[in-house]
Amino acid sequence: METSEKKVLLDMIQGFNTIDFITPETVPDIDLYMDQITTFMDTHLASCKRYPDDKILTKTMINNYTKNGLIPPPVRKKYSKEHLLLLIFVYYMKDFLSISDIKTLIEPMTDRFFKRTDEGITLHEIYQKICGLEKAQIDPIIEDLNSNLGTALEAFADVDEDDRDYLQTFAFICLLSIDVYVKKQLIEHLADEIAEKHDPKNKRK
Repeated sequence: METSEKKVLLDMIQGFNTIDFITPETVPDIDLYMDQITTFMDTHLASCKRYPDDKILTKTMINNYTKNGLIPPPVRKKYSKEHLLLLIFVYYMKDFLSISDIKTLIEPMTDRFFKRTDEGITLHEIYQKICGLEKAQIDPIIEDLNSNLGTALEAFADVDEDDRDYLQTFAFICLLSIDVYVKKQLIEHLADEIAEKHDPKNKRK
């Protein structure tokens, strides 16, 4: 891997320190129409786009999430703060989990905490706590990425220059992939456990 490419990767990895989060303070405390929801998400997660024309959230997505039971229906075409918080959770899970698994994970959240009227913890407080936990993981993640990059570069350092760049990049991708694969397996296992506890009829044979 050429020096310039290494620098780009290192800069990109370090850039995760400033990754966009929708902080609890920025979540509107008023009901919003669908267009306002999509605009809010597109504005606050702009840096997460792979391509400039990508959409973070579309009307079709929201309608599908409602149809599939991931979020409750809007009230008079308006979505509450709780709707938006659920949509944020769905956004972060949709790239690596199936709709059915996301529903399994989100459904108990909706049943217990959506529009909660008693004295228990609120959905906003849950989101606030999880945001804090996730932010605390950024530095360890960056450290792990740098370690994996170093491992990939060392693995093919003595290979012919014509092949070295591709093999080092591919090795780095594989190291990232095994991490995603293992964690995805664990998440799916936990989703099955939640499904069984939430509804014993869902028990896997």
